[in-house]
Amino acid sequence: MSKRKVKLGDHIYTWRTTHAYAHHGIYAGKGKVVHFTHGGGPPSGITVSSTLKYYPLCLICKEHYNFEGYKVIHSCLDCFLAGGDLYLYEYNVSMRFFIAKTIGGTCTLAPSDPPDDVLVRANFHLKIDGCFGDYRLRNNNCEDFPIYCKTGFLVYKKNRLEPVVKSMRLLQLRLV
Repeated sequence: MSKRKVKLGDHIYTWRTTHAYAHHGIYAGKGKVVHFTHGGGPPSGITVSSTLKYYPLCLICKEHYNFEGYKVIHSCLDCFLAGGDLYLYEYNVSMRFFIAKTIGGTCTLAPSDPPDDVLVRANFHLKIDGCFGDYRLRNNNCEDFPIYCKTGFLVYKKNRLEPVVKSMRLLQLRLV
């Protein structure tokens, strides 16, 4: 997919480590991507292959990765891609298409909400630090975040949903 064709609220992804896994995010416009990722102090780059090649982060994105653990951040599209190709995650696909896909994590049967709703969810988690919970490979990862943003579907796990509910209650109190 061309960078020029990506639209606000699109769920995009790029393959890492010779297609071993993909990194996912929501395109937020003006060359920015909101995504759930790991930190680890001031990085010099992003590991993009099993040969430990690093993609150097731009000066702005270096600051966004200066944290420990996992959280929702925004970065420029180039740093998000880390030299990889841009792909569009597909929503509301037919059962036949879904079954025919040989690579998982590239589409879903679920319909997508309008881009404005998607961006509200993404920006909410960007502003409320730690609200999306702890990273878990099976049920709270970088793919789960944009799926939640696009559909509103969030797999319920007691410890996972708790920070979201608390943050939303605080936000409601401030709005009243």
